[in-house]
Amino acid sequence: MARRTVRIAMNGVTGRMGYRQHLLRSVLAIREQGGLDLGGGDTLWPEPVLVGRREHALREIAERHGLAEWSTDLDAVLADTTLDVYFDAQVTSARVEAVKKAIAAGKHLYLEKPTATDLEGALDLARLADAAGVKHGVVQDKIFLPGLLKLKRLIDGGFFGRILSVRGEFGYWVFEGDWQQAQRPSWNYRAQDGGGITVDMFPHWEYVLHELFGRVTAVQAYVTTHVPTRWDEQGEPYEATADDAAYGIFQLEGGAVAQINSSWAVRVNRDELVEFQVDGTHGSAVAGLRECRVQHRSATPKPVWNPDLPATYAFRDQWQDVPDNAAFDNGFKAEWELFLRHVALDEPFAWDLLAGARGVQLAELGLRSHAEGRRLDVPELTL
Repeated sequence: MARRTVRIAMNGVTGRMGYRQHLLRSVLAIREQGGLDLGGGDTLWPEPVLVGRREHALREIAERHGLAEWSTDLDAVLADTTLDVYFDAQVTSARVEAVKKAIAAGKHLYLEKPTATDLEGALDLARLADAAGVKHGVVQDKIFLPGLLKLKRLIDGGFFGRILSVRGEFGYWVFEGDWQQAQRPSWNYRAQDGGGITVDMFPHWEYVLHELFGRVTAVQAYVTTHVPTRWDEQGEPYEATADDAAYGIFQLEGGAVAQINSSWAVRVNRDELVEFQVDGTHGSAVAGLRECRVQHRSATPKPVWNPDLPATYAFRDQWQDVPDNAAFDNGFKAEWELFLRHVALDEPFAWDLLAGARGVQLAELGLRSHAEGRRLDVPELTL
């Protein structure tokens, strides 16, 4: 029996996502369970080295969680030959330069998406990482959510027959910041800082669609900024230069079509913050973050259109819950564990920098589709 240590530089842990999902609920959660079981009595112990620009914030997080190592000097951290993995959850505009340094230092890479601000930059990182012989992965957390795992179980079991369409609704009202504090950082709404819902969410929709239903072969999108003025963390008004809503239609390999609305200017009237309805010849399902409901063709009612009479039944009551049938872990943590096994044991890991580049490509083509007012093909990417 042996305990192996993997040292991870975690850049961007002072941000909301980097701290809550990656440090607290993933890496520290793995430590709290005693490490990652590698089999044969061996355990992998992640040792985070916190990296960022705000010294006081890094120190406070390190002290709160009993962590010994933190630094504002990325170059010095990457020069440490005992460091194994570089993780990046910074704002996208700062990512490429830092990742290139990590590649040059020979570190394995695990990155938040989008991996770069444009497709060429994303492909460049993938090529550099392959040439350096380092392992690399990209966060694609949505496919590890309980609701989508149940949905995949239905797909793998042939529940739907031929899948016809996918309808997705994502979003919630993000307060402007004047009379109630915004629940997202202000840079999200400034294009010059890498903000925008298209570049944020289209990479998610790419891997969700790709993994569950097939490769996206064409896209048509309309994007807009519904709320033109917001207030920043200091209470100062600023112009929202980035899009806060994106409406996309995606053609999928095999003939199915997906329509996904993404908005930070919508009030929620659904059971979860994101929901996907999948319709097939043999049945339909509605999957959210955690839950999934189905309606088989043998149990499908026969509604008749008659607006002159009130409905005497609740449509939602005609669906059946899909049971858990398993214990689901945090989606971010689940992928972290798979990536760390990839690093330690060379086990397969499909969600690499090329997969990340596909997400950047779809966002780029979505914005271009809106600008040109037309449907665009999505070429298959290779390195």
